[in-house]
Amino acid sequence: MSNAITANLKKFNYEKYASLIALVVLFIISSILSPYFLQVQNLLNILRQVSYTGIIALGMTFVIISGGIDLSVGSVAAFVGAVGILTLNFFLPIVGNEYLAVTIGIAATLLLGSLCGALNGFLITRGKIAPFIVTLGTMAIFRSLSLFIGNAGEVRSDSNLFGNFGMNSILFVPVPVFVMLVLAAVLSVVLNQTRYGRYLCAVGSNTRVAIYAAVNVDRIKSLAYILTGFVVGISATLLSSRFNAVSTSNMGMFFELDAIAAVIIGGTPMTGGRGTIWGTIIGAIILGIINNMLNMLGVSPYLQGTVKGIVIIGAVYIQRQRA
Repeated sequence: MSNAITANLKKFNYEKYASLIALVVLFIISSILSPYFLQVQNLLNILRQVSYTGIIALGMTFVIISGGIDLSVGSVAAFVGAVGILTLNFFLPIVGNEYLAVTIGIAATLLLGSLCGALNGFLITRGKIAPFIVTLGTMAIFRSLSLFIGNAGEVRSDSNLFGNFGMNSILFVPVPVFVMLVLAAVLSVVLNQTRYGRYLCAVGSNTRVAIYAAVNVDRIKSLAYILTGFVVGISATLLSSRFNAVSTSNMGMFFELDAIAAVIIGGTPMTGGRGTIWGTIIGAIILGIINNMLNMLGVSPYLQGTVKGIVIIGAVYIQRQRA
């Protein structure tokens, strides 16, 4: 019997379930350290907090699998969120229907987010510029544009309906969390069950071989950045509706760090070629629990970035050791 158990343990794929095991261990430790951790409201708050960057991390997973990176997501979120609210405010008195005006504003946010992603993809694939350089440049451009249109202040919505949207729940689950889980389910199917997902992994694993296999590498990479821009638009919509406003100077700050950290902790290597959507969700939740526990233990919020940095470096180091 003991030999059979030992054999099963050897066959167990620890690498595949490493992030899930880490989440369970962290969950147990947190429940021991704080009696308030397991309260339903606290757990829902954690999920709500991580949902905004978690949604962005889903798109980032596709970009990193393709062998790229996107540092502009935080700036894009502020830019498209501000433009979306301005569009809503512009059409509200014209159409005279609050539901229609909100719909137009949300559509503008999603479309503009996709166009921002398309710009990144175009510069990377057609311009033959490194993803790090392109997205570093567009990060500065979109943040500057958002500050300009909002005079470095807030862009407020004139619609109470829009403000209620981000605070609602579906079956007792906050709307942002529900959206994150639905997107994760859809994108998991796209990554694992479609031709695009297979091509994406092939491009990230070995671009030259993918080209020889007649894969349109530029299209595959561009779609990954467009998808990321689209989910950034979704996140920006949900976050701006929560506050019914966009702070052009603060919204989206360090979103790229949290998104990349969630992807890496979830088991997607920075070298590309493979990845997991649900691992990214687990990675985002792990970061949320860490932040929650640091707050409960009275640790200065200024040190939370230090913890994130250590976690990212540790995750990359572990992946390198496995390789």
